[in-house]
Amino acid sequence: MQFTAKVADIRKQRSACAIIAADAKNRLTASGSALDDACGGAIGRVLKRGDLGKKLASTLVLTPAEGSLERILLVRSGGGGKLSQADYRKLAGASANAVKGFKDACSYLTELEVSGADSAWQAQQLALAAGLAGYKFTRCKSGSDNTPLAKITLHVPERKHLKSIQSGMELGAAQAVGGNVARELGNLPGNICTPTYLASEARSLAKKHTKLTTTVLDEKKMQSLGMGAFLSVAKGSDEPPALIAMQYKGGKAGAKPIVLVGKGITFDTGGISIKPGQAMDEMKFDMCGAASVFGVMHALLELQPAINVVGLVAAAENMPSGRASKPGDIVTTMSGKTVEILNTDAEGRLVLCDALTYAARYKPEVVIDIATLTGACVIALGNHATGLYANNDELAAKLIAAGERTGDRAWHMPLWDEYQSSLDSNFADMQNIGGREAGSVTAACFLSRFTGDYTWAHLDIAGSAWNSGANKGATGRPVPLLVEYLLGK
Repeated sequence: MQFTAKVADIRKQRSACAIIAADAKNRLTASGSALDDACGGAIGRVLKRGDLGKKLASTLVLTPAEGSLERILLVRSGGGGKLSQADYRKLAGASANAVKGFKDACSYLTELEVSGADSAWQAQQLALAAGLAGYKFTRCKSGSDNTPLAKITLHVPERKHLKSIQSGMELGAAQAVGGNVARELGNLPGNICTPTYLASEARSLAKKHTKLTTTVLDEKKMQSLGMGAFLSVAKGSDEPPALIAMQYKGGKAGAKPIVLVGKGITFDTGGISIKPGQAMDEMKFDMCGAASVFGVMHALLELQPAINVVGLVAAAENMPSGRASKPGDIVTTMSGKTVEILNTDAEGRLVLCDALTYAARYKPEVVIDIATLTGACVIALGNHATGLYANNDELAAKLIAAGERTGDRAWHMPLWDEYQSSLDSNFADMQNIGGREAGSVTAACFLSRFTGDYTWAHLDIAGSAWNSGANKGATGRPVPLLVEYLLGK
């Protein structure tokens, strides 16, 4: 999608659709009023009839009788004062979805005032919403007629805001690119998106960009490093595991990188502790943490920031077979610590613990892991917020702030020592599950035992990574949050 920012006189603008807002009292913004005058008051008459509706973010498409605009999209804004940031996001999303099938559009929602936000933030939200709205999974469909919005122009109300709107627009567009990469990988079925496929995608990406290098650790290399926990998950599958390392080198040589670690279980049956059959197809989404790492890498390559970032993807398939790990098995991790596997469906933490140990080799400034880790997090937070755990409150605060700015929100969860005892084992250094209570917390406690050498955060995205039901599909979260954090850290 092409994004442009310019001073666009609505009376002269040529577009498939112009997007304007009307508040609860049917008052239009400056460009909307100018267009209404040019239309002989036709827009005002439509508003007086109540065709738009009163609900925030309601939309209505009009076809003008003459002029350079093919259509006009009316969007219902707030009560007349400054909009909240949450309400503005609703307007951005609603308008983007309403025009996503048109060839192009020009948005004048930049004329609205938003509490606590500048023009760059507004442009970011509009570009992010437009980019995400244009995505549709078509790879496995024959004869798809998807024709996404090809171009969107953001109106610049005042020339002094041109640069800020351009910068915000570029950031939002890149976050959308990254989010859509994550969605595409998450939506691919498990017979296509395997660990080998992810490794191939990472290698191909590095061939296209000089600032990115990719290395892949195969099963033999992981054995030599002592990654017994990681390998225990892959034992039951014919698909070989892979630890994929993508290094974005945009900063100074030798500067400490941020390391992102993504859980990449490309399909999770639960192993011997097999899952119920209902909705098991959604376990293709168990690699959405890995998908988000790929998405962030794509966004960084779009933006080219002067930072160093390593993306580690712990990729494996969890299957039941005669070779699969059994409840009661004990494995030795790369760190040397032993783990009693009480439930083979608690496999994400087993691949992650070895990947987190490996991450220390990069002498990182910060390590953040992203994982669809626990159903307990879904029960605790639903799909609105990602569960956030950290061994450093400053890092947690920065991640939460990044989530608030993007609307890709996270909630700080406890990581207290009192929870650690639930992982005690009679036969090994620890067991891989705690009790029924606080399952998301005890999973984070397990991971924390492998992060003592660096500043670390864990994002449990089990509730936020995909939607079920009629809108089933990967969401692309938390790519916007992570990109925002990396650029503003």
